[in-house]
Amino acid sequence: MSFWNSSRSGGLVALALVIALLPLTFPNTYFFNVAILIGLNAIVCIGLNLLIGYAGQISLGHAGFFGLGAYVAAILSSNHGVPPLAALLLAALLVGVLAFAVARPIMRLKGHYLAMGTLGLGIIIAIVLNQEVGLTGGPDGMPVDSFSLLGWQPYGDRIWYWIVGVLLLATVWLALNLIDSPVGRALRALHGSEVAAAAAGINVVRFKVLVFVTSAILASLAGSIFAFYTGFITPGEANFFHSLELVAMVVLGGLASIYGALIGAAILTILPQLLTVFHDYEMMMLGLIMMLVMIFMRKGLVPTLANLLWRRGS
Repeated sequence: MSFWNSSRSGGLVALALVIALLPLTFPNTYFFNVAILIGLNAIVCIGLNLLIGYAGQISLGHAGFFGLGAYVAAILSSNHGVPPLAALLLAALLVGVLAFAVARPIMRLKGHYLAMGTLGLGIIIAIVLNQEVGLTGGPDGMPVDSFSLLGWQPYGDRIWYWIVGVLLLATVWLALNLIDSPVGRALRALHGSEVAAAAAGINVVRFKVLVFVTSAILASLAGSIFAFYTGFITPGEANFFHSLELVAMVVLGGLASIYGALIGAAILTILPQLLTVFHDYEMMMLGLIMMLVMIFMRKGLVPTLANLLWRRGS
């Protein structure tokens, strides 16, 4: 395998070049804002793809972890004076502990029972964020203090773009190394057959819990960064429709494809912006495009296109 054909080397270099050169094409700061949202969605989707695409465990509540990470970091930094970086890390720790606590009972479920269990968890988190008005501001949301590190404050979309770009690269690198490790092989084994994986000596529950917690922490980190970047958050970030949107990004880009998760996040973040020209038919057009992709590219965009290129090259 050559350097450029390796997803751990050539793919990362290509992604780094895209991140570095993309700002040269942006005519104004609006495009930086869209790129930042793509990066944050991609970080969540990469973690979610580890869970769904590689381990075969569905989750319909990951927006809850995103929203919880945003609110915990915001409350700690804005209301209790905790340094923003420490608040971000504490939020990730708290979400990780919560995910670990609920993972064992939830991850014992399978199929639609698992989907309903994760859906219920996400709904609980969204309800708490809506109802705890004194803590979260309720449906009206809450302002978030600016991020600062040793007196330095990232000011403007350009700085945040580079911060999110570096975090995205680090997430892709982490995910690629994880799936190429014994952990990744164990995840693929239990995706294929949990019974066969258990017979081969793999601790099925342990690895399911591990990937669930990992994906939850990535969602929390993205949520915290989102809170500090936007300066204002609402419970809508944790609702069911956001969870569905994240799953759609993963499926559209391609299950069991790290770069597929990134492409899916990019497409479904950009498309609603482009389809505004259809006014009242915007969501109908978005649904139609997704239906057509799923009908003619059942494995998702990236795996399907990769297979086509491989066939032509062979």
